[in-house]
Amino acid sequence: MERENNVLDSKWALTDERWQAILLNDASYDDQFIYAVKTTGIFCKPSCKSKDPKKENVRIFQNAQHALSAQFRPCKRCKPTGQRLPDYDWVEQITHFIEMNYREKLTLDLLAEMCHGSPYHLHRTFKRIKGVTPVEYIQQWRINQAITALLHSEEPIVAIASSVGIPNTPYFITLFRKMTGMTPAEFRLSTRKNGRAETP
Repeated sequence: MERENNVLDSKWALTDERWQAILLNDASYDDQFIYAVKTTGIFCKPSCKSKDPKKENVRIFQNAQHALSAQFRPCKRCKPTGQRLPDYDWVEQITHFIEMNYREKLTLDLLAEMCHGSPYHLHRTFKRIKGVTPVEYIQQWRINQAITALLHSEEPIVAIASSVGIPNTPYFITLFRKMTGMTPAEFRLSTRKNGRAETP
């Protein structure tokens, strides 16, 4: 499969013409190629009105099937497979994006823009499927990463807070206490005292 994808990559390069078609949302190219964005894991038609990707993150495919074979998911907005993307698959796209980019500044508007939907629909759909809002999921994921760092490293609290995408240390400590019942320092001390190396 990897060899096949490499062949496709060389045959279906991101030429200046294709790049301009993407930037101009040129529908006349929709039946000529599909483009995928490595950072989001999503593929689109050239005519898609989504935010312009960074050129270095774009991959070109002959058609939707090739993009699917390379583990990319279809855009909910432009429907490059000709079918509506199921809500569950869309939420999986969003979840994957959060887990890959949790260290960055993430907002509902940014998630909606990157995953090609409206903030309101994203919030409502994500909560219905995951049981938590996107913001709550981001917080949970960040705190889980912080717990791992506290258990397996000697890094100071301020460094751990920053490394999980919460550079405001007092806020990090407050959020950590709210979600675990302990401050990060108390958690680290408690787990070491009890000889535990697992999340609470």
